[in-house]
Amino acid sequence: MQNRKKKEEPIYNDCWMYILLLTTLVILLESLKTYTFSLSGVRLTYAIFLLPLIYLLANYITKKYDYKKTIAAISISGVLFVCFVAVISFALGERMILSSLTGEFCGYVISQFINLTIYMFLLNNTKSPFLLILLTYIFSLIIYYMFYTLIYLNMIILDTYWKGYFITLGIQTILCIPISYIDKKIARGKEKSTD
Repeated sequence: MQNRKKKEEPIYNDCWMYILLLTTLVILLESLKTYTFSLSGVRLTYAIFLLPLIYLLANYITKKYDYKKTIAAISISGVLFVCFVAVISFALGERMILSSLTGEFCGYVISQFINLTIYMFLLNNTKSPFLLILLTYIFSLIIYYMFYTLIYLNMIILDTYWKGYFITLGIQTILCIPISYIDKKIARGKEKSTD
């Protein structure tokens, strides 16, 4: 009798679905920024609820696949975000505001890379404690708004800017608590099936 080796089934690489989801969420983030609600006399965008989820998805890609896949996801979503804004501006016959676009693009890309760097450090050098994961999310949000504000400085002259800034970070911090818990529960690497 011949010894037959069991054929290993190829592992299906589904990371492209998460990259597509990340890109879709980034485009949705841009679309939601025109829809606002009022809280303590400050107009806030509904996009504030989506931004922490974008960091969670990037961290999920990092944990399940690897650093390179996350870099590809951030790059693809950033480029397609710019393309989306350009196409929508052209389709609506509006002038594309370069300072707003570059502020959001730079804020997104830089904060994602800082988030990725800190997150990789936590994965490789610690047991990823909940508090450090939460602080990474909050720090990434602060970096996003810092770069967005530095590039799009004329927003600071608004009377309610700083109040809105801290309310936004407060709401997003509250959202980051369950997101950090979810992140902590995600297993590192591809799950292997036991047949």
